Amino acid sequence: MIAFSELKDFATPPTNEGDTYPIFNPHTREQITEIKESINEEMEVAIEKAAVAFETMKRLTSAERSDILEKASSIIADQKETFAKTITLESGKPIRFALGEVDRTVQTLKFAAIEAKKMEGESIRLDAAPGGAGRDAYTIYQPIGVVGAITPFNFPLNLVSHKVGPALAAGNTIIVKPAEKTPLSSMLLAEAFTDAGLPEDAFQVITGDGPRLGKVMIDHPAVAKITFTGSPKVGELIKSQVGLKKITLELGNNSALYIDESVKDRLDEIAEKAAVGAFSYNGQVCISTQRIYVHESIKDEFLNHFKKAAEALTYGDPFDAATDMSGLIDEKSQERVLQWIDEAVEGGATLITGGSKQENGVTPTILTNVDADAKLSCEEVFGPVVIVNGVPDAEEGLKQMNASTYGLNAGVFTYHLPQAFRFAHELEVGQVLINDIPTLRFDHMPYGGLKSSGYGYEGIKYAIKEMVHMKFISMNHAF
Repeated sequence: MIAFSELKDFATPPTNEGDTYPIFNPHTREQITEIKESINEEMEVAIEKAAVAFETMKRLTSAERSDILEKASSIIADQKETFAKTITLESGKPIRFALGEVDRTVQTLKFAAIEAKKMEGESIRLDAAPGGAGRDAYTIYQPIGVVGAITPFNFPLNLVSHKVGPALAAGNTIIVKPAEKTPLSSMLLAEAFTDAGLPEDAFQVITGDGPRLGKVMIDHPAVAKITFTGSPKVGELIKSQVGLKKITLELGNNSALYIDESVKDRLDEIAEKAAVGAFSYNGQVCISTQRIYVHESIKDEFLNHFKKAAEALTYGDPFDAATDMSGLIDEKSQERVLQWIDEAVEGGATLITGGSKQENGVTPTILTNVDADAKLSCEEVFGPVVIVNGVPDAEEGLKQMNASTYGLNAGVFTYHLPQAFRFAHELEVGQVLINDIPTLRFDHMPYGGLKSSGYGYEGIKYAIKEMVHMKFISMNHAF
């Protein structure tokens, strides 16, 4: 394994001028190292190697695949500090959240190891149909081949594992094109799988320009599936290009939360949870709590608690265990977030706290009375910003929550059971969390969005089903 003190070894010495690119620490904007800018031919060679490796992978028993996944998870657990420090270095994620991501990755791969042994089909009674007697019929699941994965910067280890784990559990091979800004964690992950005994070329990491290298994977006939996590705009483009390949898209969101007056005695606790949901990793989370709708009778009290929780957060060195907030991923993101805040205020919103630049980050920001047409209401801010608007009743809260082009996660706090059921059934999202914030994901749960939030499902068991073929077999024993 690469020791943290030897991160410079990630660099690929240039063979031609311009064939590497710099990686920067988002918090300090200092250069960390240089990474290979792969050319298209290198991606093509990787795909061809993966296709050859598939012949080995598909013949491994489920027990053998499970054992490799279990060993990889153990290696990562043993190297927890190295992985966490790498995440923090390349993404700027505060170290305590990075450590949490490593823990989740260990669990993700353990779940994959379990599911590798549970790819079970079903028996089908053909004699239920006229003429079907005398036959035994069943289904099996078979791997599809080479999976092409394009991953984002914000969870550079665990979101990669959510694609790698299911692909390998099913008996496929996989090529990961990580986010240009955060390739180091996926490279460490690949080393862990090599050390765990994964067949050569079954998991490869190809670094460089996403649109260019991603297009090579999309166009190559040996790639059976594309799995992408990123923006709706890019996801829509990929979906228009994949043809008959399988595809899973995990896209954007502006997660909504409704707080009912029935929980008025728990507002301080809910405010603390909402602060975690809105500001963890600077809001750079697909299911970050961005829109909060509060019954108007408790809005002011909630805002008081929420403001106190936001202002108690600490900005600082992400390697300090006490740090809550750090620099955003790049200067462009910082400028965009601040611009959206200014536009909302100019449109009549009230700034409760935050809204300013803090070194390379943005202070935790709460606004109220935000217009429904403001970008902070309509689009994904991907920054430490949340709106809190009052609503007269649950009916209006439900209406405002559904007034979005996105539909990934939503949360509801209520003690009114019929109301909870109504939100659960009528919210236009993939996951509804009752008495929880929407910024909640367990790694084995189904996870997928409606509308512009995605296509297909992740969550280990469910991702595997997206990476296999179901085959029907009938045995006519009366012949």
